[in-house]
Amino acid sequence: MKNEQRIQYQVRLADPAGHRYAVRLTIPHPDPAGQDLRLPAWIPGSYLIRDFARQIETLQAQCGGDPVATRKTDSHTWRCAPCTGPLIVDYQVYAWDLSVRGAHFDESHAFFNGCSVFLAVAGQESQPCLLDLRPPAHARGWQVHTSLPPAAGHPAAAPAHGFGCYQARDYDELIDHPVEIGTPQCISFEAHGARHDLVFTGRVPGLDLDRIAADAQKICAAQIALFEPDNPRAPFLDGAARYVFLVTVTGDGYGGLEHRASTALITRRADLPVRGREAPEGYTTFLGLLSHEYFHTWNVKRIKPAAFVPYDLSRPNHTALLWVFEGFTSYYDDLMLLRAGVIDEPAYLKRVGRTLDQVLRAGGRLKQSVAESSFDAWTRYYKQDENSPNALVSYYTKGALVALGLDLEIRRQSGGTRSLDDVMRLLWRRYGRDFYRGSPRGVAEDAMPALIRDATGADVADFISRYALGREDVPLKAALARAGIELSAQPDHTRPTLDVRTQADPAGLRLATVYEHGPAHRAGLSAGDLLIAADGLRITDATSLDRLLDARRPGERVTLHVFRRDELRQYTVRLGKPAALRHRLRRIDPGVPARDTREAE
Repeated sequence: MKNEQRIQYQVRLADPAGHRYAVRLTIPHPDPAGQDLRLPAWIPGSYLIRDFARQIETLQAQCGGDPVATRKTDSHTWRCAPCTGPLIVDYQVYAWDLSVRGAHFDESHAFFNGCSVFLAVAGQESQPCLLDLRPPAHARGWQVHTSLPPAAGHPAAAPAHGFGCYQARDYDELIDHPVEIGTPQCISFEAHGARHDLVFTGRVPGLDLDRIAADAQKICAAQIALFEPDNPRAPFLDGAARYVFLVTVTGDGYGGLEHRASTALITRRADLPVRGREAPEGYTTFLGLLSHEYFHTWNVKRIKPAAFVPYDLSRPNHTALLWVFEGFTSYYDDLMLLRAGVIDEPAYLKRVGRTLDQVLRAGGRLKQSVAESSFDAWTRYYKQDENSPNALVSYYTKGALVALGLDLEIRRQSGGTRSLDDVMRLLWRRYGRDFYRGSPRGVAEDAMPALIRDATGADVADFISRYALGREDVPLKAALARAGIELSAQPDHTRPTLDVRTQADPAGLRLATVYEHGPAHRAGLSAGDLLIAADGLRITDATSLDRLLDARRPGERVTLHVFRRDELRQYTVRLGKPAALRHRLRRIDPGVPARDTREAE
């Protein structure tokens, strides 16, 4: 722009030892009545109030060199006194949250999400923005990795992976492109003509980038072709030149957060392949995470519930449809590994069995539907405690089973000519394809039965009422059998059970969860109890407890000594039978493949 009218954010990597960013916000035309500045209270994709504003340590404003008074009006809003502009606001952000949601900075790298760093200019969120990233004084050779495009035509436009100026059409776009700065290990690949960057931050000696890129390319290509089968085209090309996987590697971490042209991931070092060795078992878990977040590029970043159009980042945005946006995505993340050819069918069926194990282990599924779980994500799912397995159901895992059941039901009703793929393509055409092209609209809360009928001709209203809105278990055994797959269940061990989940403790063995109606619950034990002895013998860990149970039979009684807080207590437990919670799926009819059933449209 000839006269710079964009809202400008300058970020300096000011204090690596103190983990602080210095941010300068320049507002060319502040509100003459006084300008409000707001930091989001949460970040899309993670449904919990995070209060990022608590990490802003200092904030001052000036106009024409003169100080401008500021005051806080609520937990994440500042009001600046009236001035004619430009208004310049300087503030510091503390960045020591090593997660996919916030900001992190030390001498080795810098990472941030815009929600935790960029104050929104109230009333001007639709204005174009300029981001000026300044290089650190303490390090050399650092590069910038982000899907935010460089500021075309600006004299300080950032070069490829360089410091300088980047641009966003509005505030929503600005905060939807996380930034990683440092010296990561990187590799790129193309899928249907679109560039994708893999960026790994953290120490992984011998990381097999070629193996990861080859597998990721297959996954991304398969997903692009799912949504655009006739003319495969990546969705992010409407506003970004490439897609970026920003992967933080730690000793023991897992998680992901989707963005419109990138994702932030955290993974365990042990789950990544290294050159010259067989890939570890956990590598499939990493690929599943990558697949899940990439699928969100369509499903939730562009196909959205109406409650998210637009986001209100100052408060919870309730929707009962997360079972569609997270549950369907959880179904497709593993299915796309199979379709892409990075795992075989037995490995895929094993992963479906594990999902069944997780869902059917928890009694909360009988108390809460996945629609209720979706709506209560803000106050229940994201605030889990020791009783959550007895009270909650996951819209991720049971949502994936609902999606599997819907897929099988659609195939049954259509004689194998339609599938859930057709539903996803219809959602994409109606809601997603033009979302960032000036036609943003979302899926209504009660729209899914009609949408599925439109896409496939199948009547699934009763199915959704019973298994998504209701609390019944999805009847998968018969449906899978029609698809040529046998489902069976058996215990994963033969020893009698207390029906508890435990965790290690230096003083003994801690009861993390006591499952409702199980032997421990009936005897009076509680989550948090420290188990120290059974029948007069010391219990030090899970192995010593298993050893004692191996010598018992279901129905026998065992005397347990526990500390509850600092009080020693004694309980007598009648041991139960191990439940058949290990699910196994195997193909019994090789003539019924698990593939896309799309016909010509």
